[in-house]
Amino acid sequence: MNTAALAPFDITAWPARLRRLFPGVLASAVVAAAATFLSQHYGAPVMLFALLLGMAMNFLSTDGPCAPGIEFTARQVLRIGVALLGLRITLAQIAELGWHPVLIVMASVVLTIGLSMLVARWLGFNTLFGLLSGGATAICGASAALALAAALPAHPQKERATLFTVVGVSALSTLAMIVYPMICRALGLDERAAGVFLGGTIHDVAQVVGAGYSLSHHTGDVATFVKLMRVAMLLPVIVFAVMLTRKSSGHEAAQAGPRPPLLPWFAVGFALLVAFNSSGWCPPVLSALGNDASRWCLVAAIAAIGMKTQLRELASVGLKPVLLMLGETVFLALLVLALVRWTG
Repeated sequence: MNTAALAPFDITAWPARLRRLFPGVLASAVVAAAATFLSQHYGAPVMLFALLLGMAMNFLSTDGPCAPGIEFTARQVLRIGVALLGLRITLAQIAELGWHPVLIVMASVVLTIGLSMLVARWLGFNTLFGLLSGGATAICGASAALALAAALPAHPQKERATLFTVVGVSALSTLAMIVYPMICRALGLDERAAGVFLGGTIHDVAQVVGAGYSLSHHTGDVATFVKLMRVAMLLPVIVFAVMLTRKSSGHEAAQAGPRPPLLPWFAVGFALLVAFNSSGWCPPVLSALGNDASRWCLVAAIAAIGMKTQLRELASVGLKPVLLMLGETVFLALLVLALVRWTG
């Protein structure tokens, strides 16, 4: 075993460690750049392109010079990207919408994740898979899936479950971006109600923005704020995930491996950056730079996860996980729509 891996704080070991990680990190960055280019030119989710391109380059993750760097990107770069998500939101943005959207977001996140965990157990899956897929559906799509996966302990099936969840929420989010504005028009929702519905249901931020501003500027603004409010729910859900894992017992605990720390460092970083961004001391250029850095880290991380997973493993998940994620999406849409009607 390389001693550099055992001594992360030993300055003398870092040159050798950097040389060992560089090929894999560079490969992940190249795939992320290619995915970003394709996303900008064809309008599809960048996470989906990163996954597909990463899986096409699966051979790089086998024994070879790229393997250590790909592993590092899939784990540590992922955590950095999640922490930087805190620069997307401020407490003032949440307060501007009043209490009704806050209650809608809190109720929808709690009920969707709770139901997902129950249904996952009923279908014979690990409860943590329900938490992973439910959290991705209820909070912020692929970013939430990656954040929750980073918070959960090592598990033989965790990476495959994470990959499937990211693919699922990316595809469903793209479909929702097309269909949900039609639903808003058909139901005659006003601009504010439509924004709350779109921001409270569509999985990924980019698709929320696209759907909201396709209706009106005000709808787009409301949808974006509500979506960022869902992103803010990421921290308490991560803490819940870690506490649930620490309290697990029996067979699931044996599979889960060592217990993670109660509050992961990237969750602390996320909270501190939200507070910093809310303080007024964060220059706009720094916030924009953090957003870009977060996006690049997450895209590179999902590319690395794609490289580590073979397509036949993804195809072997069966029909039940597909039905679970589809059911979560439909439940969230109906719940938020009902709450919008009730509070409106």
